[in-house]
Amino acid sequence: MADVDSLRRLLTPQGREALELAVARKPDETAFLAEFQFLSRRFPEDIARAAVEQAILRRKAAAKFTSAGRMFFTRVALEQSTSEAVARHRAKRFAGSSLILDLGCGIGGDSLALASMAPVIAVDHDHLRLVLLAANARALGLDASVTPLLADLNFPAWRIPEHTAAFFDPERRTQTRRLRKVASYRPSLETALALLPDLQGLAVKVGPAVNREEIANLDCEIEFVSLHGELKEATLWFADFCSGTTRATLLPGPHTLLPEDESPAGVSPPAAYLYEPDPAVLRAGLVRTLAHRIQAAQIDETIGYLTSDQLVETPFARRFRIIDVLPFGLKRLTRRLREMGVGRVTIKKRGSPVDVEDFARRMKLRGESEAIVILTRAQAEPIMIIVEEIARGRLA
Repeated sequence: MADVDSLRRLLTPQGREALELAVARKPDETAFLAEFQFLSRRFPEDIARAAVEQAILRRKAAAKFTSAGRMFFTRVALEQSTSEAVARHRAKRFAGSSLILDLGCGIGGDSLALASMAPVIAVDHDHLRLVLLAANARALGLDASVTPLLADLNFPAWRIPEHTAAFFDPERRTQTRRLRKVASYRPSLETALALLPDLQGLAVKVGPAVNREEIANLDCEIEFVSLHGELKEATLWFADFCSGTTRATLLPGPHTLLPEDESPAGVSPPAAYLYEPDPAVLRAGLVRTLAHRIQAAQIDETIGYLTSDQLVETPFARRFRIIDVLPFGLKRLTRRLREMGVGRVTIKKRGSPVDVEDFARRMKLRGESEAIVILTRAQAEPIMIIVEEIARGRLA
């Protein structure tokens, strides 16, 4: 959907009929032309095109939104939108606010979740995204709680009522690249911080790869959030929302890890079991906290893998049974895997410069079994660890 007129045509009775038919046919990208030609026999071309595009986007959006089948998207806005699970988790910290400003709301991934806590004024400089937000709020029965506002995000002076909180989601990419540095965000972080004295609390969305040194002087908490083991977002929490320095949150759950014992965890050669901390734990710098919690040691002071002779259930790490540990070497690994009858191998690495795809291809395995191999370092030496993953809930 490229413009406001396309959305408006889809909201007409004829447009809704076309969209309903397009969605029922479950098209994907490869079927666009065939589906467009099919719908064009019954509907005007502009409506047919918009309906097929929206049907494709709704299929993609189902991974992010439980109500995707009733919502409206653009390709870029969908890519940039917050997953519903993450937005709902974040919204809980806004409980008790009388009014919430969603600054840089996009198509409303966060606005719709925040509306369950308090009325939301959703601000963006993009007219199309606000129209999409309004349509999505109406589709989900939240239009009375979400007020779209077209405004430049370099806000003029705001008269902010008491008990107002704000969520600030600045642009973190141009048309061609991501903006890695916080100082490059548009509008700048300073723009949002200027509102802070008048706010009950402020949350700022930043890239999960944010350089911690860039925010070291800010009086805030940083929370790293992963969803199903994939690092999704980081949020800076200010004022009443700030409850510490850092945290790692895993969804679903939520499971939250806060700094506890950050003393050295000790270093040990790989033992019976290996633990791979969730990426949110790694980015939050809480590997030592996790090590003390599960009574494990690091295999190397510079590597995030933990090891122990005891198998402990934890949501904060994947668990592996160690089958063998070998000094680094392609021939050595190939010979061992062939002895094990392995024909398919998954290679993971941390702290290794190896091209894993080339490494796996050169082994030319032909067995029937599968294996996982981790290329890493232990006490500064390159090693290879053959492992078997242990599913959550299993004790051995």
